[in-house]
Parts: sequence; structure tokens; C-alpha cells
Amino acid sequence: MTTNAPRSEVLRYTAFSSDPEGGNPAGVVLDASALDDGDMLAVAAELGYSESAFLTAPPEGLDGPEGRVFTIRYFSPKAEVPFCGHATVAAAIALAERIGPGELVFSTPAGTVPVAVTEEGGTVRATLTSVEPHIEEISDADLAEALAALDWPADDLDPAFPPRIAFAGARHLVLAAATRARLAELSYDFARLEALMHRLDLTTVQLVWRESAGVFHVRDPFPVGGVVEDPATGAAAAAFGAYARELGLVAEDAVLTLHQGEDLGRPGELTVTLRAGDPRIRVSGAGARIG
Repeated sequence: MTTNAPRSEVLRYTAFSSDPEGGNPAGVVLDASALDDGDMLAVAAELGYSESAFLTAPPEGLDGPEGRVFTIRYFSPKAEVPFCGHATVAAAIALAERIGPGELVFSTPAGTVPVAVTEEGGTVRATLTSVEPHIEEISDADLAEALAALDWPADDLDPAFPPRIAFAGARHLVLAAATRARLAELSYDFARLEALMHRLDLTTVQLVWRESAGVFHVRDPFPVGGVVEDPATGAAAAAFGAYARELGLVAEDAVLTLHQGEDLGRPGELTVTLRAGDPRIRVSGAGARIG
């Protein structure tokens, strides 16, 4: 923190689980108006979570319910990221506890992201709607480098899921494992994967295994954020939803369940909703305050 900056209250919430011991923890600062970029990065680094969210007043002209429109920025312990799903969910749930459930609108570096917060039976859930997604191919050389960094033989990939880079607010490389055992064995070359991800402007690598038609298990290495693995990744879930629909792996109207964090001892569940005629992806999950 800089010497002259007051210390804003830093809240701690988990996203994609109603259990504080599950899901993905995020720092949330509901009023970051007194913090500069260096202060926000310092808070994120001190917390050590994969990302933290910092809210300030909305930009002029952003439409939304009065008092429920904000600018939001995201910092990992090493750098700012353009969009973070779990920190968006955490911030939305933190706001809902103070101003009530309902509709929120966030101006993110990646674009405008609406979030709906509901409460039922004591569980608070937030559903974000992504910016318009897209996918692109990855070169054979870059794919070979990614697999080498992961120490994954090419034969361990599921041929039904071609490797692609997917975007729904941030860029993620999607790689599908042929077996759950392959997904469970994650021990990678941190520096080598980080270098490739910087070159390709990737936020995480989205590793997936399909359990059934609409159920997937996922893991997300995040070396560019200074974190070995992200426990529950909303931005990657949105990107994966776009990827699966674009490649015809799921229906245009579909609800997918993504299980993440089991291999880290922080189980979480992400719900990905696709709607025919709407390119955007909806990602929802529960959340809870930590401590």
C-alpha cells in the first residue's frame, strides 16, 4: 500500500460454493475509490487469492438500476486481468448482503457484465452474463508447447474435443482429457507454461473431462496470475460454454454443470447456461462470506 492511501475494507468471499471451505476465494473491496493501481495490486498480493475485485463509481452513461451500477477491476497477485468470473460472483453476493438481491450491472475492462442475485432457502446465488464470446484455433506448434509444459502426451487428449482458444471476457486454452485420471494428475512446468500463456495472452488453461452429456470436471492452471491452480473459474466456464456450443458438442439451449476444485480440496460447482439466439453465456453459482 502507498503511504498516503487509506486502507479500504477488504472482504473475503468464496464463489461457486455455499461452504466457505469450498469454491474459489476472492478479495472484495466495495469502495476502492481511494486506491490506485499499485494499492489494488498490493491488496491482491497480500491476500494471495487468484483474484480480488475492486469497485468504484460507474462510468457516465452506463444504464442500470439506481445504486446498483459499478465499475469493477480485477487483480491477481501479479497483474490486473480483464475479467474474472468468481470475483464478479463474490462481489455481487457481497453487495446483495448490503443492498439486497436483484439486478446489478458491472462495467469491466472486458465490457458490460450484468449480474442477477437471488436468495432461496438461505443460499445466495449470482448469475453473470458474459460479453459476446468467440473461439479461435491454436497452432500445432503452440499446442505442442502447451502439452510439453503440462507433461501431457497428445494421446491423452479426448479427440472429440479439439483444442481451441476460447474468449468470453478473457482468453483460455481449452484442452480435454480422455480420462478423469489424466485430469487428476496435474504437475506442470510453471515457468514454461507461464511463458506460453503470456505470448498467447491467455488467462488460464481450461482442462476438462466429460463425465456425461452435460456434466464436466475442470481444472485451471493459472501461472500468469502467480497461482498454480485456480479453484473455480467463472470466466473459463463462460469461455468453455461458448467453445462447446460453437463446436456442436452441446445443444444451443443447454445447461452444463462444471465441477471444479475437487482435486484441491475446495469443491465447487458452476452452472453454465446457453440460450439459443443469444451468443452470451450465463454462469451461476452460490457464494458465502469467509470468516
